[in-house]
Amino acid sequence: MARPSPLFYVFYGTDEFSRSETLNTFKQRLGPPDTVDLNTTVLDKASTSLSEIRHACDAIPFLAEKRLVIVMNLLTRLTPKEGRKLTESQKAYRRALCEYLPALPETTRLVFVDEGNLPARHPVVKLAREHDRGYLKRFEPPSDDALPAWIRKRVHMAGAEIEEEAAFQLGALVHGNLRLLDQEITKLATYTDRERPITLHDVELLVPYAKEALIWDLVDAMGRRDQKVATEMLHTLLDADQHPLYLLTMIVRQFRLLIQVKDLESRGASQQEVIQRLHLHPFPAGKLHRQATQFTLDDLKKVYRHLLDTDVAIKTGEIDAALALDLLVAGLCVPVRPS
Repeated sequence: MARPSPLFYVFYGTDEFSRSETLNTFKQRLGPPDTVDLNTTVLDKASTSLSEIRHACDAIPFLAEKRLVIVMNLLTRLTPKEGRKLTESQKAYRRALCEYLPALPETTRLVFVDEGNLPARHPVVKLAREHDRGYLKRFEPPSDDALPAWIRKRVHMAGAEIEEEAAFQLGALVHGNLRLLDQEITKLATYTDRERPITLHDVELLVPYAKEALIWDLVDAMGRRDQKVATEMLHTLLDADQHPLYLLTMIVRQFRLLIQVKDLESRGASQQEVIQRLHLHPFPAGKLHRQATQFTLDDLKKVYRHLLDTDVAIKTGEIDAALALDLLVAGLCVPVRPS
């Protein structure tokens, strides 16, 4: 005997993109958009009561077979916080909710959507997992190792193909934002007209973060004192018609951030505190931390003064801009001799 369709669903986790996409697909299966919208109720306030949920769920659908009720972040509010217990009224709310859910009308589909993680012992989570009319799904973004495979799958869904190296680079450039990543995939698939695989060159040409990523690679090479790689990176950017002054500005910005990171860390700041103080995304913050280990604070201050001198020399016409950058890279890549 086939299992009956679920009446209540719990969608939770930190992957907002996949969670929203699944909910949209779920709505599409319920019928035409106009009819579904007419029969959809979203309860999204901190004080949503059980009576409001019951009123929405017990209502008869209008010109449709099903009603959809979406309750936002209720289960999170009914979860004990660290060091704090639920009130008696919250406990009673959870018990009454668990009693009501199996008795939902067949004409209603109730979806709890929570933006964070929920404990496995949460009564509603447990009920959704174990009851034959419940459904539980956790949404977590792919790990760094799994991200290239996720990209290849999304590219295939877009009707295109992507080279392995391009998938890795795209994941590195748009790390941690699946919605933005999906938009870039659509753009790349459109650019190739889905007639050839997306290449590394396509990614570096079209993804707005690609040139900044090359700046990261350039600074990485300079930090390692790898003049050959740093020079290659510099000329890749120059050959892509990047103005020398723009490149110098980006290099200055990178070293200014490195000085700030190094200074904060030398005063005992954690990586999370650095992220908050400098308003950084965790991914570039991690790269800045790794790059900062390649320099002492004194080294970084000397580099910064050298950068400012180069900026003045270019703007006063003392030296050709491209040549100035070549000399800059060569000078900063000289190995530091122990004193």
